[in-house]
Amino acid sequence: MKLIHTADWHLGKNIEGHSRLEEQRLFLKDFINICEEEQADIIIIAGDIYDNYNPSAMAEQLFYDTLKQLSRNGDCMTVVIAGNHDNPERLVASGPLARDHGIVIAGTPNSVITPGMYGKNEITESDAGYIHAIIHGEEADILLVPFPSEKRLNEVYLDETEEETKKAASYSEKMSSLFGSLATHFHEDSIHLIASHLFVMNSVEDGSERSIQLGGSYMVGGEIFPENADYIALGHVHKPQKVPGCPKARYSGSPLPFNVRETSFDKQVIAVTLTAGSPCTIRELPLPVYKPIEVWHCENIDDAVEQCEANADRECWVYLEVKTDHYIHEEDIKKMKAIKADILSITPVLPEDESEDFSASDLKEQPFDELVKNFYRKKFHVDIGEETFSLLMSIIEEN
Repeated sequence: MKLIHTADWHLGKNIEGHSRLEEQRLFLKDFINICEEEQADIIIIAGDIYDNYNPSAMAEQLFYDTLKQLSRNGDCMTVVIAGNHDNPERLVASGPLARDHGIVIAGTPNSVITPGMYGKNEITESDAGYIHAIIHGEEADILLVPFPSEKRLNEVYLDETEEETKKAASYSEKMSSLFGSLATHFHEDSIHLIASHLFVMNSVEDGSERSIQLGGSYMVGGEIFPENADYIALGHVHKPQKVPGCPKARYSGSPLPFNVRETSFDKQVIAVTLTAGSPCTIRELPLPVYKPIEVWHCENIDDAVEQCEANADRECWVYLEVKTDHYIHEEDIKKMKAIKADILSITPVLPEDESEDFSASDLKEQPFDELVKNFYRKKFHVDIGEETFSLLMSIIEEN
């Protein structure tokens, strides 16, 4: 059985207010081609399909169009689980319609998938967080554990006795108990798969995932996963990596670098070949950088303008850092942005002794509008724009 593993698409995510949908569209086009070339039997998308609970219509349309093409007319089964950024109810709403295309969607850890035909493949057994599928004649047991928040975990244990609930008091203990319980569904002669969206301790967090540890309460150890799993497809961490303490578990990582920190490592999807009772074969399939995020260190404003002119037609996001002994004037900022459209920010790098100390008597001597302009300049290292200044002064006058 051939499996393709991906996660953390974050469709609709912006960078400094700029849309990334075009880059995401390019990735999804490549991803469809990869799955076609690999002739994938099953695709696992391990959560964080969208960047927020209320994705834009364009982001949703992009996702549904992609799923339809991945299915190869129902020949390939696509398994989708919700991440912490996804709205589980909204994600599974399309489930009944997606079924004809072989698409399985689980929103919460206690989701129960309806048995039956999914495209040209079949789910013959199901329970909360578990399905048994027959894909191109091969049998697979798949444990589905979408982002397991404390609330959702408690819902899983609602039917347990009080004594059993006490035994699984901590988050990690509950997770260990959950996977142990789900693993009892594994058939001896089937391929054993797990799809989940969570954070495993000691995984490298380089990336932009917000509140990834949540104070440490949502961290688990690699030992919670069943030893007889053949492959564990994880989402949540944006850096591709093997999971410490569990070599069968992998984070595929996000397909795009979402900030400067994520430019230090390559992006990928993972291809896995599985046979029941045998070790799996794992290959890392690299992805291109569709629009790099760069930091330009400029010696002065003229140097910054020259770099903007030299790269005006090149596709890249830019953070400009400009050495200067004075604040960057608004006309210089407008000039650079007019030349290079994809500048994300312009930061002046001032001499260490640039700071100014004003006494109370100095402040009393300045007109109020000058105080406002000086404060803005000192705070943000740029001159306040005319529109912003007029709006601010009108608000002050009204109050």
